[in-house]
Amino acid sequence: MKTRWVVTGADGMLGRDLVALLHREGELAQGLRRVDLDVTEASAVGALFARLRPEVVVNCAAWTAVDDAESHEEEALAVNGHGPANLAAACAATGTRLVQVSTDYVFGGTAGQPYREDAATEPRTAYGRTKLAGEQAVSQRLPGACYIVRTAWLYGAQRRNFVRTMIRLERERPTIEVVDDQHGQPTWTLDVAAQIIALVRAQSATGIYHATSSGHTTWCDLAREVFRLLGADPLRVKPVASSTLQRPAVRPAYTVLGHDRWAAAGIAPIQDWRQSLHYAFPALLATETGGSRPSAD
Repeated sequence: MKTRWVVTGADGMLGRDLVALLHREGELAQGLRRVDLDVTEASAVGALFARLRPEVVVNCAAWTAVDDAESHEEEALAVNGHGPANLAAACAATGTRLVQVSTDYVFGGTAGQPYREDAATEPRTAYGRTKLAGEQAVSQRLPGACYIVRTAWLYGAQRRNFVRTMIRLERERPTIEVVDDQHGQPTWTLDVAAQIIALVRAQSATGIYHATSSGHTTWCDLAREVFRLLGADPLRVKPVASSTLQRPAVRPAYTVLGHDRWAAAGIAPIQDWRQSLHYAFPALLATETGGSRPSAD
């Protein structure tokens, strides 16, 4: 029997890929954009549940403007904290399972080894604090029926992102400067979508899971890999320190996430980031350039 899925934030990178993948696999999936549902309105959430009667809700709705959140923390909290609380309350009242998508920014970024799923959180930005508030609200209101899926460094064919920007800049500039002192895991949105579906279908133990690519790298080395796939000289990408950017929100230096809980659930973690980038690249290139340049083998 097919499961009734609802995906909020369905106009974002992950939401779009998740809805598309669910449809390809024959599931009953309803994608909702912000114009369709404002998760900060509890009454609207309740009306939605009464109308659609979802069995699984995946909350991809989020305030993701990291720098803007520093000066608009209350607005970010409404979406990232109060929105998940509203969804969790509705799920608790109807026996619905909830997948809350979260972020590596809940960690402080000072570790020297991958963060375990149960590692202590220590957000250093408004964005991280508001996303952690969402995690806590869901866990408190929906114990035993929620999944918190943390991801990071997302890229995909939909919407602007770092990888697509590097494809564009390779055409426009002889050299570019990219920070080389932040370590993380570039992650394809389609991989995350597949992990979420596998997690729900397997009826795995609820709790926290880290849906990021295996391995890790820096933004500079990621940009160089993009250049290599374009057949361009990777050394045109020049490393710089994060301090040169002067952004309102501090970026965590190290947010590599561990994947131990996937093994316990009997689900393989996402493959190495280079492999995923290689598979994703034709779609990224086609979206950004119309497929005018072949990628390198």
